[in-house]
Amino acid sequence: MGRYRPPQIPGSQFITPEGLARLRAELDELWRNERPRVTQAVQDAAAQGDRSENAEYTYGKRRLREIDRRVRFLRQRLSGMTVVDRPPSDLRRVFFGAWVTVERADGAELRYRIVGPDETGAAPDYISMDSPLGRALLGKSLDAQLSVALPAGSATFTIIAIEYPAATRSPARS
Repeated sequence: MGRYRPPQIPGSQFITPEGLARLRAELDELWRNERPRVTQAVQDAAAQGDRSENAEYTYGKRRLREIDRRVRFLRQRLSGMTVVDRPPSDLRRVFFGAWVTVERADGAELRYRIVGPDETGAAPDYISMDSPLGRALLGKSLDAQLSVALPAGSATFTIIAIEYPAATRSPARS
């Protein structure tokens, strides 16, 4: 099997101010703290002599490649981001950054925040705007019903609340 991997489709370029701060902090930590520490460890391991059987040297070089790969990714990703730092003009519809409460057909209520793909790991209730549910919610208004094809099967949701963090009071609250 060859080394070829098909190119990945880049995710949406939108990010919240909190997500941007998190990515910048990760980049800063990797570049200013972890990379110099690992570089020093590799130098120390190389000074011990035979590098072919030196596990610290091998592991350190591998870790340096991982750090450099992540730093390149973060720099490239951050350079193309659009920060969404204020709510949209229409607070009654779902857009990026909204907290959306939906009700499943079985009556269970779920609350999600629509964020960019780089932020979904920040909290368990964050969903990507590129996910099936995120795409289905975007642009919808209060009391809209939607059917979404999920990996576990099709599900029906009703939007029961829409809130935006920067808004003092959301008129789309039921």
